[in-house]
Amino acid sequence: MSSTELPGVRAAAAAAAPTVSAVRVAEGERLRSVTLAGLTLNVRSRPPERTGLVPALYVHGLGGSSRNWSALMPLLQDVVDGEALDLPGFGDSPPPDDGNYSVTGHARAVIRFLDAEQRGPVHLFGNSLGGAVVTRVAAVRPDLVRTLTLISPALPEIRVQLSAAPTALLAVPGLVSLYSRMTRDWTAEERTRGLVALCYGDPARVSDEGFRAAVAEMEQRLEMPYFWDATARSARGIVDAYTLGGQHGLWRQAERVLAPTQLVYGGRDRLVSYRMARRASAAFRDSRLLTLPDAGHVAMMEYPEAVAQAFRDLLDEDGGS
Repeated sequence: MSSTELPGVRAAAAAAAPTVSAVRVAEGERLRSVTLAGLTLNVRSRPPERTGLVPALYVHGLGGSSRNWSALMPLLQDVVDGEALDLPGFGDSPPPDDGNYSVTGHARAVIRFLDAEQRGPVHLFGNSLGGAVVTRVAAVRPDLVRTLTLISPALPEIRVQLSAAPTALLAVPGLVSLYSRMTRDWTAEERTRGLVALCYGDPARVSDEGFRAAVAEMEQRLEMPYFWDATARSARGIVDAYTLGGQHGLWRQAERVLAPTQLVYGGRDRLVSYRMARRASAAFRDSRLLTLPDAGHVAMMEYPEAVAQAFRDLLDEDGGS
């Protein structure tokens, strides 16, 4: 392993256009690159306010990046030593050598990182696809997880919302190639506006500065040769995970999670249905639920203060460890 320091309506279709991890970082953040066999991961960190704080790891969703956590991380730097990953093929992390973008493949990358860094057990956060990934990590490696915080986790739904259907369609072989050709004249700004409309409960909550940064990320992402492939294969990985049964099914694995779990669902989420909150609360044996009626799919970006307070409450219930 090596670690190197480095100097976050076309709405439905815009699900194909992930937010990019820009090279620029928010004030106080640092980037480093961790290289494992067949895998290189970009890691974004924010130095804790004091030494000795317990570690935390943040995992983004489909098309996201470690920058998705830049609003939440500073609100918790007094209680955790936080790092955020760019999953393989997203943000500034290159594709994995084995081309495995399944939920299990992403979970394996998280586990390998934690084992190599010897940071576990950690407070583990996940949004959307990242929620499914960290659920699998917590189920198969409980020794690595102190608590679990899941924000709109992508757990299987029998009746998928109509607004989420285009994301699932990305898994159809050949469709992404067709889509990329059909939308080649779309600007990064158009794609970003669509993505914001899809993911936020209230797009007006995005500041002008935040929107400009997101557009810059989109421009960078579109230049990456593996952009569409990483998106399509990860979408396919979610669909495959939804259809997996038995002990490897995500709901079965949720039932195996031992860690205290904080669930966060948004009432205006167009990708993960609000109605799944009740099922998730029943599946995770030691869970508590925060519902944010005006939030969309990325509550940690829209309402970071509320998510931070929910984690602090979880920490207090867990004895502050």
